[in-house]
Amino acid sequence: MRVTAARQIAALLAAFVIAFGTSTPAYAQNILRDAETEEYLHDIAVPLIRAAKLDPANVRVVLVGDSSINAFVAQGQIVYIHSGLIAAADNTNQVQGVIAHELGHLANGDVIRSEAGMADATKISILSLLLGAAAIATGGGAAGLGILAAGQQAALGKFLAFSRVQEAQADEFGAKMLSAAKLSGRGSIEFFYKLKNQEFRYGYRSDDFLTDHPLTDERIAFLTTTYKADPSWDVPDDPKLDDRFRRIKAKLAGFVESPERTFQLYPPTDTSLSAHYARAYAYHKQALLDKAVAETDALVKAEPDNPYFLEVRGQILLESGQPEEAIAPLRLAFQRSRSPLIAALLGHALLATEDDKYTAEAKTVLRQAIARDNENPFAWYQLGVVYERAGDEPRAALATAERYNLIGQPQQALASGRAALQGLPAGTPDWLRAQDIVMVSQNELAKTKGRRPRG
Repeated sequence: MRVTAARQIAALLAAFVIAFGTSTPAYAQNILRDAETEEYLHDIAVPLIRAAKLDPANVRVVLVGDSSINAFVAQGQIVYIHSGLIAAADNTNQVQGVIAHELGHLANGDVIRSEAGMADATKISILSLLLGAAAIATGGGAAGLGILAAGQQAALGKFLAFSRVQEAQADEFGAKMLSAAKLSGRGSIEFFYKLKNQEFRYGYRSDDFLTDHPLTDERIAFLTTTYKADPSWDVPDDPKLDDRFRRIKAKLAGFVESPERTFQLYPPTDTSLSAHYARAYAYHKQALLDKAVAETDALVKAEPDNPYFLEVRGQILLESGQPEEAIAPLRLAFQRSRSPLIAALLGHALLATEDDKYTAEAKTVLRQAIARDNENPFAWYQLGVVYERAGDEPRAALATAERYNLIGQPQQALASGRAALQGLPAGTPDWLRAQDIVMVSQNELAKTKGRRPRG
């Protein structure tokens, strides 16, 4: 079967795109938001963030719904942790080891440097594409393909070598941060052994050239020597943090796993609070309201003032079609936590009753939620409902524009922003905000129109 020159070039161009990938905007990630989990991740990261000479107010640790064992950093001071990593970890110290490593990437500016490394590798690949295409066009198909393949291999090798250096440097930085925070490196070593077991179990390639990280054995050897020499090696784990970890891990399992899998991990014979947490979500998924509420009863009975136990009770009632019954536990949860995420859930419950007597309270708590966390599309949606019910169409349009802006839909954000501008008094803070959204959306749409579609 004969392959034409044009098809050969197209195939190798596709290979180039696959080899070097594309960036994914933050809003495209499957972000999992939970008040208890976010508080826990913040608390365990703060000592490391301070050790890295970064400001805890500017660094966020975000949970991504992905079953793979991974973590990464992207633009901005954000560490993304996959839900699969939490599921694979055994304790807080292991998660802190991962966070310390990722903070190394942030502190070393590796996101920006990776773009530079990618650019250098791309130059090699583009040159090979041009030379190879020229050879193919003049009839030298085999020679052209050889040039292209060699260029791709050289480019990939250059970038992966660059990446391996970054990973090694992040390992070293992470070890220093754990030491400075007086945290043991045992968890880091334990987690690398988990990765090593994954390599054996699933047959991952450990070819030194074709991996963008140093070999697991090499990393374990370096870190073991480093950590064992550190005075913090024998520092015990914090039992309170580990208890919080177990609860969050169980809650996450109940949320992301199938009920059958959850019951395997947390059978009814397990009477721990973590198990009650997991099974509450599992029964809720099966629409077994009585059993789900019974699990939350066990939680609230054990810790009546725990806002997160009250939250899960309210959430289950709300999502089971009982919004009025959900209000009381959610009110208490918000009063005891002041969490903007719980405030948004309470606002939803108040509005879901469709009783006008709750509208004013819903407006108050939703505005409080937005004031403390203006990057919650769900809260903006609920606030838009409040304004729409009150007949305030311009502010309903502004809230809708905010939501679309956050979820990366510039066309809809632009339309809603323009609608808000038409009804809001010129020069007011809301009018200026609507103007900002319109300008940002226009710029995003202009960029999109400037891109060539990929076939």
